[in-house]
Amino acid sequence: MPDLKGKKQFHTIRNFKLGGNYEPGRKESYEFGGRGGVTLESLGYGPLRTAYIAVGTPKRNQAGKITNAIVINSYYSGDSTNMYFFWHEGQPGTEFSNGPVVGPGRLIDTDEYYVVFLDSLGLWGASKPSDGLGLQFPDYSYADIVQVSYRLLKDKLGVEKIRLATGVSMGGSLCYVWALLHPEFVDAILPIAANSTPDNVARWIFQLMNAGLTSDPVWRQTNGDYYHLPGNQRPAQGLMFGWSILSLTALTFDHRSQQAWEYVKGDVFYWDPENGAGKNLIERAEDFDTNDMIVRNRTCLKYDISDHLHEIKSNTLVLHAYTDQWLIYEKAKETADKIPGARIVGFESPLAHYSCFRAPHVCKKDVSSFFRDIGLGPEDETQ
Repeated sequence: MPDLKGKKQFHTIRNFKLGGNYEPGRKESYEFGGRGGVTLESLGYGPLRTAYIAVGTPKRNQAGKITNAIVINSYYSGDSTNMYFFWHEGQPGTEFSNGPVVGPGRLIDTDEYYVVFLDSLGLWGASKPSDGLGLQFPDYSYADIVQVSYRLLKDKLGVEKIRLATGVSMGGSLCYVWALLHPEFVDAILPIAANSTPDNVARWIFQLMNAGLTSDPVWRQTNGDYYHLPGNQRPAQGLMFGWSILSLTALTFDHRSQQAWEYVKGDVFYWDPENGAGKNLIERAEDFDTNDMIVRNRTCLKYDISDHLHEIKSNTLVLHAYTDQWLIYEKAKETADKIPGARIVGFESPLAHYSCFRAPHVCKKDVSSFFRDIGLGPEDETQ
């Protein structure tokens, strides 16, 4: 959200290793990235950059460290400004989300908590392939994304304790990684529309999307090394094709079938679009970079913490739409069932995966109850 860019703050982390191995329980081995990882400095770039938006009321212990932080992870194609737009008091996007989630007196109360909206490595304000390295950028992992944010919180912001980690889609999946890598740091997690590894449907979608991205004539002619070209000559059709593939299953088919074709065709790919066809895809192509999305998809395909879920000690509530066609509800339930004491709440929505932004309000009674159980939120669940 360009209008919100001015709210962002930035932080650099020197000699952070990307693409290495993480061993949950051995925190000392991944303080600045996983074992065997690669630094951006070693590739002629760096240091690594990340970004965030911080709001609310920090409370500090005698050492001056913040003890009441709530973190909101960014999702697959968004950043801190996007989550701020959809969830923060006074933002237009809260209408889509059925109301604000974050703000004074809201479900996540900025009068009581220090709330940090996090950027994710690989897009927008954080270090990413399109900064110049392209496909030479290290294949980062979800663990890298979390550890970069951990260093930001510890080194820049002075956070001693996360009371709650939450987020939607990929941001929800990152909650599980937070709980695994830093069990003493994270009291509770609220993953929304998330998983612990891609199921067959998600694997199919990401693989098919990457095939669409790399079908672009410019991308193929340059073998993905196109940054010498002016912006208007860089790959765009592959981006449009890839986003069309992803958009096909974003909403339920029943919902799509009831929409007017004039509306639907904005998400339909044409090699030579005209008369409003693919107009939403054209906007997507202007906002994203092909290599950024290729590497992001590879990151999503590699994510798998299923064998470690039983190690999670953080209080856990999972919210997930029964109708999600990207991350299937039954797989989310399998994830929750493997976490000691975790609970999952399902709900119906024709918006399928995109209903994740509304989930805190749709499931407000359950979320309020969970917050009371872990010492967050008002006593009265109707507030």
